[in-house]
Amino acid sequence: MASRTQIVCLCEGLKGQSIDEVFINKLMKCLNPNWLRRSGSNTIRLMPCGNRDDVVERMPAELRNCLAAGAETTLMVWADLDDDHETGDTLKAEFLGEAQRKGISKEEFDRVVFIFAKDRLENWVEFLETGKTDESQEGPRVKHNRAVADAAKRLADLCKSGKPVKGMPASLQWSCRNWRMLMQRFN
Repeated sequence: MASRTQIVCLCEGLKGQSIDEVFINKLMKCLNPNWLRRSGSNTIRLMPCGNRDDVVERMPAELRNCLAAGAETTLMVWADLDDDHETGDTLKAEFLGEAQRKGISKEEFDRVVFIFAKDRLENWVEFLETGKTDESQEGPRVKHNRAVADAAKRLADLCKSGKPVKGMPASLQWSCRNWRMLMQRFN
């Protein structure tokens, strides 16, 4: 890992075939966490991993890499809940089980920021564009990166405002709580 990398984001999808990379990159740049030391364009490293099982499997090794890099390197895990997990807590437990099998302590595991969308990020994009979405249905496919980037910027603006947002999807609320826990650690 390059010494400038400060946020490592594991996510589902294949490189260039998912909106996740565009959304994550734009969101993180707009949020501009206060611990980031701007020293180039490498502060955020996106790692598309394929499917969710691949993300679960790779997370412990990437966490070890982040821990070895120092206190200011953060691992974020972006995944979809799909139909087999109703809440972020149950999927997080699956990640914890794999991490513990690979020798990661609970204290080390608690340093990971988990961001879980229900089914796909498209539901979040739909909510950020229209103010509503139904997470029991997959949101409409987004075909243009500009719409994805604009939605991520809107989410960053909502995060920065700190005000409650009416009608926010449950998975987005859960993920926002995880982000706020990270921010408290660095403040």
